[in-house]
Amino acid sequence: MRNPFRRSENRRTPEGEPLEHTGSSFAVKSKKLTIIAAIVTFIVIIVLMSESVVIVQAGHRGVVLYVGAVENRVLGEGVHYIIPFAEQVIQLEVRTLKFEANASAASNDLQEVATVIALNYHIDPSKANIIYQQLGADYADRIIAPTIQESVKASVAKFNAEQLITQRATAKATIAQAIRNTLSARNILVENVFITDFKFSESFSTQVESKVVAFQKYLTEQNNLKAIQVIANQTVVQAQAQARANVARASGEAQAIKIITEQLRQSPQYLQWQSINRWNGQMPYALGSGAFPFFQLPLQQQQQQQPIQNQTRQ
Repeated sequence: MRNPFRRSENRRTPEGEPLEHTGSSFAVKSKKLTIIAAIVTFIVIIVLMSESVVIVQAGHRGVVLYVGAVENRVLGEGVHYIIPFAEQVIQLEVRTLKFEANASAASNDLQEVATVIALNYHIDPSKANIIYQQLGADYADRIIAPTIQESVKASVAKFNAEQLITQRATAKATIAQAIRNTLSARNILVENVFITDFKFSESFSTQVESKVVAFQKYLTEQNNLKAIQVIANQTVVQAQAQARANVARASGEAQAIKIITEQLRQSPQYLQWQSINRWNGQMPYALGSGAFPFFQLPLQQQQQQQPIQNQTRQ
């Protein structure tokens, strides 16, 4: 009788392979499958970890999307954990940014005006999710560019071309305020607005230049007229001063003559005293009567004394 537990060395598989080789091949295949499963599991874990961790960069805010819908929360800078595959984070920059655009408009008197507007701005960090929900990541092209165009048109229409030149600061302030008001309502904060000089059509620029030249010529003529008037006024003042001086001099001389006449009446020797004061010290070349008004010769003294004596005797 044949023993069923006896190992048969001739047992084979239906394909004709020995049973020992079949067991060894199965073990190898099972080991390979185990290694592949471990690798897949590791990869899945790495993917899950990478999808559940997000790093928000400096100067940015993270907008969280849950299955495509914007959540009511904003992630700050740093590391954050989210639900993998269900949540997604969109990063928006909140640092100061620059936007520049060309703008054109018509003034109140229908003159074409062109300018360049440049502004520094940043979005409200706490409203980054609202900005993304309402405007998207390309909000600058969606809202800032149209706002600049409309603000320039609405503001420039309040001024005529001449006022845009003479009241440039006021016009620029009006444009900047219009831009700030519109963007702040959309959670975009404007820091500075820079506006270049307004440019007009060539024909209008020529007219303005001619007007400026004419006005400068007018100012020059006015200045020349004022100079002539000043000189004339100075001449009049000098003539009046000279006239007053002459009147004062004549009045002084008349007063002096009056005083001298009075002195002569009271003291006949006054003329002799004046002659002594005005004598230059030189002797005359000829001697005669009256040659020395302040020196009387003996003969002259005798002739003058005789009438006096005669008058005394009488």
